[in-house]
Amino acid sequence: MQTYFEFKKNNTSLKTEIVAGISSFLATSYIIVVNPSILSQAGLPFSGVLTATVLVCFFSSVMMGMYARNPILVAPGMGLNAFFTYSAVMGMQVPWQVALGAVFWSGIVFLLLSVFNIRTYIVKAIPKPLRYAIAAGIGLFITLIGLANAKFIIQAPATIVGPNELSPAILTFLVGLLLTAVLLVKNVKGGILIGIVFTTLLAYPLGRWWGPETMVNWQGVFSAPDFSLLFELDLVNSLQFAVWPVIFAFVFTDLFDSLSTIVGLAEAANMVDEHGEPLNIKKSLLVDAVATTISGLLGSSPATAYVESAVGIEAGGRTGVTAIVAGLLFLPFLFLAPLLSVVPAIATAPALVLVGAFMVRPIIRVNWLHLSDAIPAFLAMVLIPFTYSITQGIIWGFLSYTLLKVVGGEYRKVPVALWIIDIFCILALFVH
Repeated sequence: MQTYFEFKKNNTSLKTEIVAGISSFLATSYIIVVNPSILSQAGLPFSGVLTATVLVCFFSSVMMGMYARNPILVAPGMGLNAFFTYSAVMGMQVPWQVALGAVFWSGIVFLLLSVFNIRTYIVKAIPKPLRYAIAAGIGLFITLIGLANAKFIIQAPATIVGPNELSPAILTFLVGLLLTAVLLVKNVKGGILIGIVFTTLLAYPLGRWWGPETMVNWQGVFSAPDFSLLFELDLVNSLQFAVWPVIFAFVFTDLFDSLSTIVGLAEAANMVDEHGEPLNIKKSLLVDAVATTISGLLGSSPATAYVESAVGIEAGGRTGVTAIVAGLLFLPFLFLAPLLSVVPAIATAPALVLVGAFMVRPIIRVNWLHLSDAIPAFLAMVLIPFTYSITQGIIWGFLSYTLLKVVGGEYRKVPVALWIIDIFCILALFVH
């Protein structure tokens, strides 16, 4: 194992990788319940989607660890599940069986792009300033998710967002945040995981006797798996011309979500080769493509590389063992899904907030005095969290980069592949 995953080369150990895997799982496990809650609104059975979600997370993450040897989890993507439900099924009146077929065919397109190495060329076409900005933007995005999960920031009509009033839940989050920060400053091994466990224990009384909010609500222990969605996709009708926009939206969004996540995590953690490219990028993207394909077969919206993998990476995870451990931890929840109620959102929120501090590091490598680099980088960085969409951030980052380079007489710095990407960016704006 140490030889295959190159522990010495990556300056890690089995213990570190296991702790990192547990940390990533705890930060990502919410998807087991959240994905079914969204897709069930499209008419899919909640229990069936839950089973499909667990299977997708298990197979995809273990595959990422074993084959690509990267510490990146793969799970049904947030945003993609919302598009599946609210745009495709509810908005365009596409039957959910047909929408699952569209997920499958988008995965096939991914596979073709990956097999012929087109996705790797796309990665190389992303300008360095935008790579650094995407990493920082994802960091800010993760921090925003953490603050929102803790309800530290809430919707405010006058100011869009604003701080919440102090409450036992908010104070619990702040104590967990400060403790986790102290552990990280002190370089305590497994500091993030310790912070999650401590905050969970601190939050437990909130489910019993502190204040009106119920943060920890036991929902039982055991639930039987439901395999009713396996192979329920409609492969024939999903190829109709009317469904092509749905397939395109899945392809484009998943493509750039996964690309930007992998590139951003690699830049933030310095997991790059001698040419500055993300390690094992081709294999990682191939796994992502297979994950999307099996998502349609199992009964879920498309899977993608998960930004919350940054929690495990910051905990020291540098090899595929991190992803394997996390993937294996999903499997018991085929039967034990109600146990997830033990770990409330405010317990993982501190980890998400603090991970953002590490992911913004690459932004110092942008030449902020060169405005044709700085402005696109800035737009990409801020639009990812402000639009709550990685895809929107990179669309406007790419388009503004091309425009400013052409207007500034630096059009030779725009690769041919980036011109092609720009065309798809414009098309994606109309599809969404």
